Amino acid sequence: MLVLAGDVGGTSTRLAYFEADAAGLTVLSQAQYKSTAHGSLAEILRHFSQQHGIAAERACLGIAGPVIGGRVHTPNLPWTIDSADLAGTLGLSDVHLINDLEANTYGIAALKQDDLFTLNPGTPKPDGTIAVVSAGTGLGESLAYWDGDTHRPLPSEAGHADFAARNDLEAELLLYLQGKHGRVSYERVLSGPGLHDIYRFLRDRRYFDEQPAIAEAIGNQDPPAVITRAALKGSCPMCIKAVDLFIGVYGAEAGNAALRFLATGGVYLGGGIAPKILDLLKGATFMVAFTAKGRLSPLVQSIPVHVILNEDTALLGAGRAAFYAR
Repeated sequence: MLVLAGDVGGTSTRLAYFEADAAGLTVLSQAQYKSTAHGSLAEILRHFSQQHGIAAERACLGIAGPVIGGRVHTPNLPWTIDSADLAGTLGLSDVHLINDLEANTYGIAALKQDDLFTLNPGTPKPDGTIAVVSAGTGLGESLAYWDGDTHRPLPSEAGHADFAARNDLEAELLLYLQGKHGRVSYERVLSGPGLHDIYRFLRDRRYFDEQPAIAEAIGNQDPPAVITRAALKGSCPMCIKAVDLFIGVYGAEAGNAALRFLATGGVYLGGGIAPKILDLLKGATFMVAFTAKGRLSPLVQSIPVHVILNEDTALLGAGRAAFYAR
């Protein structure tokens, strides 16, 4: 079966044609587009389909945002995406829209061992619920339950739940972010823009003196990338602290997801940030925060934690979802 799959995020949109069957997916063609460089998703789809001239039998797109009645108002792009409109663009009877984290979760079954890095081996239960927590341009969370044959994802918007501070520094960060945003969700912290805000918080509250070279780089380049690179190099104390604070909150919220969903099948860290800071995730900060759950700490310690290294996981998942669509 020929399927068109897409992973539509605030930063980039990935599209692919797959030959799909019960054995898996074979890539026929694939491309990546900068989302903000285009006025709509339909524009990107027209370009991709005209370029390759492949007639798909089914299409599924994973979208960063809540899918309600076949429509999505994307929170990180000025787009309204409608499945019926896209079906007309592609000449199909229907285009299946799912949350991007639902697509990411579908894609886990298509991953190989070298597509993952294990932070905590735990005691995995193959038929247990799995959770996915993905920090990137935004924060997405999803779960998948075992239906007897495979894991079936369920979407959520848990990344927009209220941020809960665990200590005095995080409480001060919360107050700082409330002054900027009003309500503060976990996404306001666990995202690229969130990392930049953590850096600003440490600077504005004078925890560190800002290095002129870092300030100049942030003004001319992508701020989260500048902060991350400096933290990995160990060349900027404020960047090191910003990323460490980010990692602590990431670990705590991933542990929250493990408890909310009783994710005995494992917790998977998706999105673009985790692979980039993998060397720092290997340190103690993440797993200490993940397992610090009071009386339920032994349960959380038994849950496997993996970092997804394959950036096409959501794209693969959208392809699988198209094939298995009912």
